[in-house]
Amino acid sequence: MLARCIQSICDIKYREISLQRGQFIFLTRICENPGINLIELSNILKVDKATTTKAIKKLQEENYVLRNRNETDKRMWHLFPSPKAQEIYAYIIQDENKNIETCFTGFSPEEREAVYKLLKRMRENIEQDWRDLKRYKEEQGGTGINFSNAGK
Repeated sequence: MLARCIQSICDIKYREISLQRGQFIFLTRICENPGINLIELSNILKVDKATTTKAIKKLQEENYVLRNRNETDKRMWHLFPSPKAQEIYAYIIQDENKNIETCFTGFSPEEREAVYKLLKRMRENIEQDWRDLKRYKEEQGGTGINFSNAGK
């Protein structure tokens, strides 16, 4: 629910700078990892390549992202923030930090540290399931879930 609330707030705020639903997440990771490719970006954000491709296309249309072809593998593209993206990156990070501070209102330093450690462990736990499912999906060519007997 925290992630949904923050994403909803950001989606409303970032409309004024022509960032559509959830695109700010892609943009910040490209700014933090200039030259990243689509596969690496998809893995960092835990989304499929189609979602990443669609978001990058829209970010390119708004002149936030530049794509450069890999010299050795012509099928691969590297993503870079445009000057426009670099200008708003500081604003996005400042806003992200404000949201974090709002979430931690009334927390002691010890509570903040405990939350950080617990969330990190939770992320590590679920990432293993994500990797396993992703690997299974790639091997099987499907979702890895059988719904044919659901409700029986």
